Parts: sequence; structure tokens; C-alpha cells
Amino acid sequence: MQSESQIPIAASRRRRFAVSLALFYSAVFAVSGTHLPFFPVWLKAIGIDAAWIGLINALPAITRFTTLPQVTAFAEKRQAIRAAMMVSVLATAIGFTAVGLQQQPLALFLIYALTCMMWTPTMPLTDAYALRGVARYGLDYGPLRLWGSAAFAAGSLACGYLIDSIAARDLIWIIVAWAVVAVAASLLLQPLDDLRRKTTERHAGKALLRDAGFWAIIVSAALIQGSHVAYYTFSAINWQLHGISGLTIAGLWTLGVIAEIVVFALSPRFSLHPSTMIAIGGLSAVVRWIVTANEPPLALLAIVQLGHGFTFGMTIVGTMNLLVQRVPPHQIARGQGYYAACNGLLGATTSIASGAIYARIGDGLYYVMAAMAAGGALLIWSARHRLKAQPQSEASGG
Repeated sequence: MQSESQIPIAASRRRRFAVSLALFYSAVFAVSGTHLPFFPVWLKAIGIDAAWIGLINALPAITRFTTLPQVTAFAEKRQAIRAAMMVSVLATAIGFTAVGLQQQPLALFLIYALTCMMWTPTMPLTDAYALRGVARYGLDYGPLRLWGSAAFAAGSLACGYLIDSIAARDLIWIIVAWAVVAVAASLLLQPLDDLRRKTTERHAGKALLRDAGFWAIIVSAALIQGSHVAYYTFSAINWQLHGISGLTIAGLWTLGVIAEIVVFALSPRFSLHPSTMIAIGGLSAVVRWIVTANEPPLALLAIVQLGHGFTFGMTIVGTMNLLVQRVPPHQIARGQGYYAACNGLLGATTSIASGAIYARIGDGLYYVMAAMAAGGALLIWSARHRLKAQPQSEASGG
């Protein structure tokens, strides 16, 4: 039984873990909040054409299914998830600095590829670290994760404000600055107790990949999240062509993130099965992309942006809850790596294709995204009975 003197210590450790993780999530997502909407704008500003922009923006997704799974599996095997997070953000800051010094497409492509090899594992590693902490300290994932979304909104707004007052060619240095903040935040991360090693660890990955329920989760989520590629890559460019200012673009992105934050904050109260949450996210994406494809007026576009709470927020909450149920704790980083790899494979394919499709049909690209989201919703709905069955036990090794 825990003594009275131990209770305050446990509460203090719990609080330090939550605060340090919230700060790290905030810094990492501030990088994304500037990178996702405005990195393509920077590429365009330095003279990169649409085809190259599609290829370059596919790199994060490509590394998610090539190098990322190896990084997460290695970090988990070495019980070095926290250390891997710290190395990842340091390499990211250095990499983006080097990217900012390039203007030739091929050189930029190669340096950005190296940067992405270290950058893309950050989120799966952070989510794995967070889910281990959730289990260790009895916390909820959503309220921790919402600080990242809030920082994403803040970073996007700040960058949107600056884009109207600084040269678009200088946007890369805002991304670099936030990456340096992430390095500082990583130094505050709290160590977690090591999970005991399993005798089945050698075959854990193969066993996990033989689970049809696990595949249903990661493929359906990847289809729905992959349907956001057109939005991430071309929305800022397209809205600028329609005369929308940089600050308004940032505001539109922020509306979506605010809705996402609300979903994360309320997630502990959700009573729906996680598979139903993912299906709702997919169907919401279908509606969102169809409306966006029809060039809605600004007021309607603002309303549609609030759907991000469902298309992204509801989908990720359902996905994380299902992964926690389906994947044993000692394999959670590996599971996150496989999920990110599946996301990356579909995302890379979609990003490469989207450049060519957008060049031909413009906003019609969103109809393709709607079809992807519909496929994800259909897959998870068809697998719902399997996912409601008894998940794998930890003793089974996956």
C-alpha cells in the first residue's frame, strides 16, 4: 500500500510528466502549424513549380513507410523512446536550416528527404511516449494532445500574420525558429519506467501484422487522414489565387484546429465505440471535401472548416483508442510506427498524384479526396464487429 509520503511524490511526477509533454506537443505542433500551410507557399515563392511541390511534399509521407518504422522499432527495442524524441527534433532543426539555404529543386529535394527521415518519427514516438505515460499515470490522451493542436493554431496564425508583412521567401526561418523551441522543450521531458522485456518481442512485429483488426484500423484511418492531403498541400495556394489574404488563410486553418481542440477536450466523455468515431470522421470528410470542391463563399468555407474537428479530430481519437485496446503496451511504439507507415504510403501516393491532378482540374481534386474518405469509412464500418471482439492480450505478444 502506498504511504502518505509517496502520494504527493506520485502526484508531482504525474504533473511534471503532463506539463513537460504538453510543452513538447506544443512546440512540435507549432512547427507543423507553420510548415503544413506555408511550406508550399515558400516553395512557390522561391520558384518551385507545382509538379516539384507535389513531389517535395510527398517526402514526409514516403519516409513514414520507409525509414520511420525502423526508427520507432529501434527506439522501442532499446527502451529509448524519449532519447529518440530528443535526437529527432534536434536533427529537424538542423535539417530545416539547411533546407532554407537551398533554392534548386533537386538539392532541396535531397536535403529535405534527409530532414524528413529524422522529423517524421517525432509524432509516432511522442504518441507512444504519451500513451505509455497515460497508462503509467492514469491520464487521458485527448486533453494532453489538445495542447499540440492549440500550438498548431497559434503557429499558423502567427505565420499568417507575418506573411502579409514579410517576404514569402523568409517563411522557412519561422519554421526553423519553432524547431529550435522544440529542441529546448525536449530537454524537459520526464523519463518513464522501462516496461519489462518480453520473450516474444522478437516476433512481436510479425504477430501484430497478422492481426486483421489492426490492419482495418490503420488502413481506414490512413484513408481518411490521407484525404486531407489536397487541403494540406494546395489550400493556401488555391485560396491565395481566390484573393484570400494570408491572415484570413491562417484564420481558416485556425477554425479547423479550434474544432479539433474541442473534440480532444471532450473526448474523455465520448461513449461511442472508437470504430464508430472513425466512421463519423470519414463521412464528415466526404461532405467537407465535396463542399470545398465547389468553391464556396468565405462564410460557408469558414463553417466547413469547423468540420475538421470531425474529419481529423474524431478520427484520431477513435484511432488512438482502438490502438490502445488492440496493441499491448510494450509494442505501442511499433504499432504507432506501422500506423504512420500505412499513413505515409497512402499519403505519399496521394501527394504525388495530387500535384498532377491539381494542375489539370484544380479544385476538382477534392472529389478524389472525398472518395478516399468514403473508402475509409466503409472499411472501418465493415470491421466494427471484429473490433468489438476481445482484443489481443499482452501475453500473446501481439
